[in-house]
Amino acid sequence: MAERNLQAIFVTGGEQENTPRAYVSNGIDIHGGMNVIKRGAAPVLIVGGMELEEAAKSGLQVVNYADLGYPEILKEVEGSGARACVKLYGKIFEKFKIPPGKIGLFGVGEIHTWLQRFKMLSAAYPQYEFVGEADMTLFDEAYQTKDSAEVKMILDVAAQTQLTLQATWDFIASHRAQGTAVVKPDGTALTVGDVKRFVIRDLMDRGLEDTGMIFAHGHDCTYPHSRGTASMALQTGVPIIFDLFPRTMGGGYYHDCTRTWCIGHAPAAVREIFEQVKTAFETAVKAFKGPGQKCHTLQDAVLDYFESKGHQTQRSHPGTTVGYVHGLGHGVGLNIHERPGMSHLLKEDTFQAGNFITIEPGLYYPEKTVGARIEDSFLIDETGRLVSITPFTKDLVLPLKG
Repeated sequence: MAERNLQAIFVTGGEQENTPRAYVSNGIDIHGGMNVIKRGAAPVLIVGGMELEEAAKSGLQVVNYADLGYPEILKEVEGSGARACVKLYGKIFEKFKIPPGKIGLFGVGEIHTWLQRFKMLSAAYPQYEFVGEADMTLFDEAYQTKDSAEVKMILDVAAQTQLTLQATWDFIASHRAQGTAVVKPDGTALTVGDVKRFVIRDLMDRGLEDTGMIFAHGHDCTYPHSRGTASMALQTGVPIIFDLFPRTMGGGYYHDCTRTWCIGHAPAAVREIFEQVKTAFETAVKAFKGPGQKCHTLQDAVLDYFESKGHQTQRSHPGTTVGYVHGLGHGVGLNIHERPGMSHLLKEDTFQAGNFITIEPGLYYPEKTVGARIEDSFLIDETGRLVSITPFTKDLVLPLKG
């Protein structure tokens, strides 16, 4: 805040999930709540009367909206939420003795609402300059490194995710082949939807929640963000990309990992692509030298490798939809995508101790019905080592035992 010359920051929003608000409030995201942080002072959490008990779990000073006169304000403005918000800010400036100057506005809300409120606040309080941020924001900087308490939560989610990966492998393996079809004991087809339902239940049993997993089979796996078609029947020898990124139930830290599987056996064309992706993954890991290194250098190493094998990349063929079509990885935390980023076009990000990142090269060829991606999540520990927290096997072939 001092570097940005901010007198205070307000982290606000509506009923939506609000990661900045959760971050400031030690993981307690009170919908409709507001954080106020005066420079040099501890954060405050302002909530409605029904939320006081839950808000107390944050460990912050908690203030009731009613104690700021909000019910009277609403009556005065005849129920106008926008006008009430503007008047409430005045009460907050007064209560916390916030001096004139820059006020940072952060959080999650409806764009149309906050565009108008921004104008109204600026008109009502000309002694304050209300500012936002783009690119590397104050919260982006804060999210980049994780402290020991955050690392513990991340490791807990990672450990449970590995158990779900193993359970999913075992669930599929318990079935049998009938010709090229994977079938249940009653002879009906095992589908993508069946597997997803199993994964969702298993995650819930472990206190985690699915946030939109990818279980893409056949042609679907050749498009990096295809979630998969629920009705599609699983076939032997056809690649599957399983990208699982759960988080703590109800909101919390994520874990992110991807495996590529072929049930029963892997055709030569699939195996060749898979082995090149695996080599690219290992190339990226070996390219890591430690904190202070530019993040894009790992992507550069993978681009060099894939291009040497004749694959198109976003560097050699910008905009390509075949070959290697995405960045190497990203930061993870309370958001599934955070800084630092690992793109050849993003030159400023550097590795730091405390980073929690992914490494996830992939290759995609729709016309061949071949796609493969491998992804581990890593922590850069206090000694500067890159430590994988995704030990689950990277075997391609998932044998059936049913």
